[in-house]
Amino acid sequence: MQIEKTVAGVKAQVKAWKKEGLSIGLVPTMGYLHEGHKSLIDRAVAENDRVVVSIFVNPIQFGPTEDLESYPRDLNADSLLCEKAGAALIFAPEPSEMYGEDFTTFVDMSGVTGELCGKSRPIHFRGVCTVVNKLFNIAMPDRAYFGQKDAQQLAVIRRMVRNLNMNLEIVGCPIIREADGLAKSSRNTYLSAEERQAALVLSRAIKTGQAMVQAGEKDGEKVLAAMRQLISEEPLARIDYVEMVKWDTIEIHHRVDCPVLVAIAVFIGKTRLIDNFIQEQTI
Repeated sequence: MQIEKTVAGVKAQVKAWKKEGLSIGLVPTMGYLHEGHKSLIDRAVAENDRVVVSIFVNPIQFGPTEDLESYPRDLNADSLLCEKAGAALIFAPEPSEMYGEDFTTFVDMSGVTGELCGKSRPIHFRGVCTVVNKLFNIAMPDRAYFGQKDAQQLAVIRRMVRNLNMNLEIVGCPIIREADGLAKSSRNTYLSAEERQAALVLSRAIKTGQAMVQAGEKDGEKVLAAMRQLISEEPLARIDYVEMVKWDTIEIHHRVDCPVLVAIAVFIGKTRLIDNFIQEQTI
């Protein structure tokens, strides 16, 4: 496995693979990899001849009060995980490599970014779409892999690929959870022991909402009210949002009469965590 720091280095390697007729999978990450990331790499390795993992804490998707500087980083541990999983190349650029002094071009999407995380983090998806677009142009993958935990991101990237006629497949992969139900996240490392226990309220709320929907409840307001009530009973939890949206458009929608995404963002202490479930079929 090789580690490349430059755009030119990645492009040269990808060009050589393409010349051999090899398929390429891309797993975009911000590093500090865990089992959730590994599940993406595992699937990419199973479905492609070569896999590129990008490790880049993207500064342009963080707001001024967010955790850019404190975001956890460990390239050595990440490299070991990638190598064991069968990745062929890690792309780990510096911000200056991705965004030169003359950088002025951004991918700005509306509609699918206006609610949920886009509402509380207004510059976030402009940064995500811009860096992912760049990674697609650099790695030229046949397939790119994203986790459902960031469900709005998955929907946004799919829309971007469709709107811009990009020649690749976006593969969504299931949420990977700890044994006690907490969705795996690099930000879980911020939690104290007490906060880690309190954070289980997210997965309990998701299970509650999902059970109601699968039992036939079609009134989204009733589902969301039950979830909010459960979260509000945890003293260390502060709700950012608990919402139901149409899965394809990320528009607020409170009837289970089409595929819906039920997504939550909750602060546990100072740490913002997200979770969700998708109901694809109406019951």
